[in-house]
Amino acid sequence: MKYLLSKTSFPIVERLAQSRTLCAFDFDGTLAPIVDHPRLARMRGPTRRLLKDVASLYPCIVVSGRRRTDVAKRLRGIPLAGIFGNHGAESESTEREDRRIERWKAHLQNEIGDLPGVWVEDKGTSLAVHYRQSLRPTHSLRLIAEAIAKLNEVRSFGGKKVVNVVADGSPNKGDVVVAERDRLRCTQVLYLGDDENDEDAFALKGGLVGVRIGRKKHTHARYYLRSQEEIDPLLGWLVHLRRPEPAE
Repeated sequence: MKYLLSKTSFPIVERLAQSRTLCAFDFDGTLAPIVDHPRLARMRGPTRRLLKDVASLYPCIVVSGRRRTDVAKRLRGIPLAGIFGNHGAESESTEREDRRIERWKAHLQNEIGDLPGVWVEDKGTSLAVHYRQSLRPTHSLRLIAEAIAKLNEVRSFGGKKVVNVVADGSPNKGDVVVAERDRLRCTQVLYLGDDENDEDAFALKGGLVGVRIGRKKHTHARYYLRSQEEIDPLLGWLVHLRRPEPAE
């Protein structure tokens, strides 16, 4: 992986600024710091201002694991070209409940509901099993995996102290990025994420610059930022390189 904010990588950002580039972002851990509980997540003030500037200069989308209504509320006032929830399965036109979720949630609560520090978040078209507060995370993760294995028609994948459960065959983040790239007639894509559920987007070919928050050995992303806080200087670069210099 190459560090995106290095001098040697600067031409990559210049190329994105000079092209018809779609800027696509995850939310938690990318635009907003990771926190102990999802309801506490917020973008810092400088990040919000910079993202608003970037979205006025480039077509921008956010693809989050959150429910779409949840993440849209946290992005209010930013002129985005699209907001997608539930790892890409939920857009403004497809927002709906999946009745299977109720059965899956009841099963998981019956199987692991008594585990200390473990709770199930219902996001309408997916579930997130959180274990950040568990004092025995490895033990909890094993029991969560065993409970999910008893379900049918599901796909599960990990995250930062969370296991996501979605319907098998539902769209992923990579599917959304491709569709939005084509809809918005972009030739380049800058995609930023921090987790396992971003790998479908990182793996896309053809004009994609995948940037992972935090360096990792096994990832499809070719570039990285050292920490979530470095999203601000990157957004600043994008604004500076695209915004015309004031006339003298």
